[in-house]
Amino acid sequence: MRHRLALLVFDGMTMLDASGPAEVFHHADPGAEHYDVVLVSPRGGRVVSSSGLELSRTVAVADAGPVDTVVVAGGASLAAGPLDRRLLQAAESLAEDAARVASVCTGAFVLAELGYLDGRRATTHWRHAATLAQRYPRVRLEPDVIHVRDGRYLTSAGISAGIDLALAMVEEDLGVDTARDTARELVMFMQRPGGQTQFTTALQTPPVRTPQLRELMDSVLTEPAGEHSVTSMAARVGVSERHLTRLFRAEVGTPPARWLERVRVDAARSLILEGHTITRAAQLCGLGSDETLRRAFARHLGTTPSDYRDRFVTTGRWEPSGTP
Repeated sequence: MRHRLALLVFDGMTMLDASGPAEVFHHADPGAEHYDVVLVSPRGGRVVSSSGLELSRTVAVADAGPVDTVVVAGGASLAAGPLDRRLLQAAESLAEDAARVASVCTGAFVLAELGYLDGRRATTHWRHAATLAQRYPRVRLEPDVIHVRDGRYLTSAGISAGIDLALAMVEEDLGVDTARDTARELVMFMQRPGGQTQFTTALQTPPVRTPQLRELMDSVLTEPAGEHSVTSMAARVGVSERHLTRLFRAEVGTPPARWLERVRVDAARSLILEGHTITRAAQLCGLGSDETLRRAFARHLGTTPSDYRDRFVTTGRWEPSGTP
C-alpha cells in the first residue's frame, strides 16, 4: 500500500521547506511506488511563497482525504503571529489520523499552537527558538538539534533541515541503503556535522529586564577579551555570585560562566572569519590558547575551530576554465 504524504503549504511559506522534502521523497522513490506525495493548502489552488515563486495546483484540505504523514512548511509569518485560523484547522484536520505529524522550520509554531508539542521535545529555526520557548513554555525545546522525534511528532530546524528530516523518514520507511543513496544523489550528509548552534550568536539572547544585568552584558559584548569572571561580573552588578547565577538563569537561560564563554566563542568565530589564525583568534577573544578555544568550540558548537573555518570562511574558488 502506498504511503500518502501531505505537504501543507500556504501563502508566504518558505519554498524550500516544501520543495526540499519533496525532492527527497521523489529521489528515494522515483517510480512513486511507495510515496504518494500531495501538496495541500487550506483552500487549494495557487499558493505564493515568500520568494514570489508559485505552486499552481495545490489540493484543498477538504479534498485531500486521509494521509499517513503530514509535513507542515514554515514561513516568517508563523513566528510573527498570530497564526491563521484556516491554517491551524487545515493542520488539525490532516493530523487527525496521520501516523506522523512533522514540521519544517517555523512550522513548529503550528504544531505548538495546536498543543501537539506540549511536554514533548521539539526544535525550530535557531533565530525563532527563543520566541517559541516564550510563547509555548510547555514545549521541551531543543534549539541546537537539526531534527527530533517525540512520539508521532517530528520537528526540524531552519529551512534546509527539512531535507535532513525527510531523509530520516526515508530511512525509517525504506531502509538505510535507500536513504544513503538518496543523500548521495542530493549531495547531502546522512547526518549533518554539528548542530544549529554553529549558525547562532550570543547576541540572539532575549533582552533582559534587570538594568544592571543588561549594562553588564553590554560591556562584556563590547570587550569580550577583558578581565571578566563570575566574581568580577557579580561585583559589577553588586550582588553575590550565587544571586548573579540566579539572575542569569532566570533572564538569559544559562549560567554566567557559560554565557561568557559563549560570547568569547562568538568573538573567535568573527575573528576566524576575518582571516585571523586560530591561535590569534584565541588570544584576541579572551580564551587564551588553541586548546581552550578547541574545547569551547566543542561545547558550544559541536565542531572544531579548523572545521568551522573550512565550512564557513568561503564557498571555495571557481576553477579557471582555461579559456577567456
